[in-house]
Amino acid sequence: MRPVGWLFAAIAAGGCGLAHAQAQAQAQVAARADLATFDYRLQARALAPGVWVVEGDNDDFTPRNGCNIINTGFIATGAGVLVVNTGPNRRYGEQLRALIARTTREPVVRVLHLNLHPDYFLGNQGFIDVPRIATAATRAGIAREAAAYESNLYRLCGDWMKGTTTVAPDGTLELPAGSDGAGASASGRFEIGTRPFEWHVLAGHTASDLVLVDRTSGVAFVGGLIFHRRVPTTPHARVDAWLASLARLERMNLRTVVPSHGPVHEGTAGLLETRRFLQWLDTAFTRHAGQGLEMNEVLRAPVPDEFRGWAAFASEYVRNVAHLYPTYEQKALGAPRR
Repeated sequence: MRPVGWLFAAIAAGGCGLAHAQAQAQAQVAARADLATFDYRLQARALAPGVWVVEGDNDDFTPRNGCNIINTGFIATGAGVLVVNTGPNRRYGEQLRALIARTTREPVVRVLHLNLHPDYFLGNQGFIDVPRIATAATRAGIAREAAAYESNLYRLCGDWMKGTTTVAPDGTLELPAGSDGAGASASGRFEIGTRPFEWHVLAGHTASDLVLVDRTSGVAFVGGLIFHRRVPTTPHARVDAWLASLARLERMNLRTVVPSHGPVHEGTAGLLETRRFLQWLDTAFTRHAGQGLEMNEVLRAPVPDEFRGWAAFASEYVRNVAHLYPTYEQKALGAPRR
């Protein structure tokens, strides 16, 4: 999720606005962040008995929201709390830990990171005393990217980031024998106490996208594979693999879906939105590259009103072009002339 949008001139967002309910929810989350005291005023919303989500602003990183654009979560198992992602900085992580203590008497016993992006793990200073688990590919990605993440988020959100240093995951999710090195398409189960969990390692948004399903409630934390009412982030994306992962998720018939970015929802609404966007992007970028368009021309080309109305379009679509379009240009240049 390394920001690169400043490499290109901004383009007018235009298009239709967000739905009123979503805009209202965004405003409520952003308004909670108090810049004077650096208090996120985090709130836990119960999704099912023992399962809570802590919703972030459905927007881009800004000082106004303190870089809090992620949905984190926690689950009480009877034998301790499992935390899903820890937020964008030390302040968030410490405040999330305090919120958990106010919500349940159970101690935190494990943290799970769903991918390598900064707001999934930079809150780990609040959880330094408990095991922090990620896939091997995610751990390697964090080791590679963490220093750049720290400096990028400080540029974007200023003093919200003070005192934040990387505390990396210290445990690796064990994959079944025979899984490939990246763990693509691996699945498994574990229990904490008597609460069973199901996990799936997919790919496409990053090289290793972990999905966690609480089998007791049916709540699924799907990370960055599904975005809802928001333009997807793409710094580590592979569109073909991402679409394949969405097809697998669709077959799982997930009930309550917690995306990392965008509103919690039931069923396939976010999945179908993400698929439509990726399919359109793949088709449009292939056509633009075949026509020899340069990046600035792609940025000025038409974009469907639906996508222009999603959160973070003005900044995130610029990054989509920066992250992905060069690959389409390379494919077009390598194609035999007809």
